Amino acid sequence: MEYFSEEGLKNLLEELNQLKSVERPAISKQIAEARDKGDLSENAEYHAAKEAQGHLESKIAKMEEVVGNARVIDGSKLDSSKILILSVVKLKNIANDAEMTYKLVAENEANLKEGKISVDSPIGKGLLGKKKGDIAKIKVPNGVMEFEIIDFSR
Repeated sequence: MEYFSEEGLKNLLEELNQLKSVERPAISKQIAEARDKGDLSENAEYHAAKEAQGHLESKIAKMEEVVGNARVIDGSKLDSSKILILSVVKLKNIANDAEMTYKLVAENEANLKEGKISVDSPIGKGLLGKKKGDIAKIKVPNGVMEFEIIDFSR
């Protein structure tokens, strides 16, 4: 079972729909065009398209399994007195006074460019259960980093 925010599950369903309704027909068309070119035993385009089709079908099957086992996290039922999944956390790195904001999400929704970090990451784990004003000491490969929890919300 995998957990998603509503937005994360919506994005996954959109990607799955794209694979099934756009990419699958495009590969089928490539296979048909390559097949029309004659001898399949020496047709590199045909073999490449068939291989791409296999990879696509495997990806679709995996995504359908994830969707089938997906559970949406209801943020309104989570304890709002401490940092949990779906919390947006404003931190200050004590070593250099740099401030940053992250949203804690499920592993499958993590995207650092969007400011979304996994609750399973070292920083995510170190923030869980903390409250405003707490100092989170987080073990990272370079040692231990300390972050002050400036604020958080859901």
